[in-house]
Amino acid sequence: MKTHKMWDIHFFNQILDTMADGLFTLDSHGQITSWNRAMEDLTGYTAKEALGKGCNLLQCNRCFGKDCPSDMKKCGVLKHGTSESKECHVRHRDGYDVPVIKSARAVRDENDTLLGIVETLTNLTELNRMKKKAQDAERRLGEIHALGNIIGKSRGMQDVFYAITAAADSRATVLIQGESGTGKELVAGAIHYNGQLSQGPFIPVNCAALSETLLESELFGHIKGAFTGAHRDRKGRFEEAHGGTIFLDEIGELSPYMQVKLLRVLQEREIQRVGESRKIKINIRILAATHKDLYRLTREGQFREDLYYRLKVFPIHIPPLKSRREDIPLLVRKFIDKNNDRESKKIKDISRNAMAKLMEYPWPGNVRELENAIEHAFVLCPSQQIQTRDLPIEVREKKECLEIPPSGSESPMPATAMGAQPKLNRENLITLLHECGWNKAEVGRRMGKSRTSVWKYMKKWHIPLQPETK
Repeated sequence: MKTHKMWDIHFFNQILDTMADGLFTLDSHGQITSWNRAMEDLTGYTAKEALGKGCNLLQCNRCFGKDCPSDMKKCGVLKHGTSESKECHVRHRDGYDVPVIKSARAVRDENDTLLGIVETLTNLTELNRMKKKAQDAERRLGEIHALGNIIGKSRGMQDVFYAITAAADSRATVLIQGESGTGKELVAGAIHYNGQLSQGPFIPVNCAALSETLLESELFGHIKGAFTGAHRDRKGRFEEAHGGTIFLDEIGELSPYMQVKLLRVLQEREIQRVGESRKIKINIRILAATHKDLYRLTREGQFREDLYYRLKVFPIHIPPLKSRREDIPLLVRKFIDKNNDRESKKIKDISRNAMAKLMEYPWPGNVRELENAIEHAFVLCPSQQIQTRDLPIEVREKKECLEIPPSGSESPMPATAMGAQPKLNRENLITLLHECGWNKAEVGRRMGKSRTSVWKYMKKWHIPLQPETK
């Protein structure tokens, strides 16, 4: 019987030593009575050093929020009967902390007499290391796929990220080219805020939004009395950008007169306010952008060749969304998170069928149109997942008329039977709007004009911004 019992104890000790988790026991006086091999590896204390000691040997930082008591009767495990598994740290013999999951349970006999306490510790060191490695990988992935607010993992966008980084390290003038809605202003902002002048102002100006006279005053400023309504001196955008960056969007819309004025700024780095002869030196970086083919415009005599080459010292081309469809899921995730924050909703994702529709659609309005589509879906979505029915009708039906032509070969307005392009009028514009699903950017491409120009014509002829529903 004695031999059999000794064999049982030996077998039991072998089982304890083969456990991956650390396990030790305390008697009713709080002294350690067993200490398996995993505890030796985890703490650095051998069984011989630990036996007979108290569990305060471990210096656990979370023993019911208190230090281990010297009196076993005050131990929190006895009060609660057990302790929930919890993450904490125990002190290694060599003085460093080891992250563990620790649990404890009091053991009593049939008379409810305390026999001791059993505690187990799971070493989290490797798990935490792997978790950190995964987090670092995710962070690096985020850095690779994003720069500021620009998102993309496609080869085309990686080229854009590389160009932004290179441009940010210089003071060269940059010409950003890409279709409407591709994010040209975001690229300009990324160049500025990652560059040498990041502490200075970033001043964006839309050159298509103002007439020639107003744009000249907006850019160069004016003095009091320079023209009717000039009641005081006013700084222009060039002066406001001193020590920073000015971003000239829709540069292809500049009139010949304004092209000459801008060329002088690029050459001399000085300006004159409207109505004043005094020259003002400015220290600025100029970034420009256009959705037009400026090279073609120079060949046609609509854009100054010398200005073109002054602007395109360092050109960056942003690919259209339809040529980088692998970026769509990343962008959708970003826009879902953005709208959740803004609308205080909890939409988690998008259905597979809805995502397929987004992947198939040609996106003539590019990233801006995709963002609007997700915002549209947020208005309609009643659940935590965006469905196909929540998407705009043009995306659901994939109207082929929305396909955009290759860059630099803008589709003309509908031609007459004789092959001549008709004069733009209200009826022609309404026809184009219907053909293009009321997409103003696409209408502008077909007309060879900017989206802003389309809006101006619509306002002039009292055409509603959205189709009237019957």
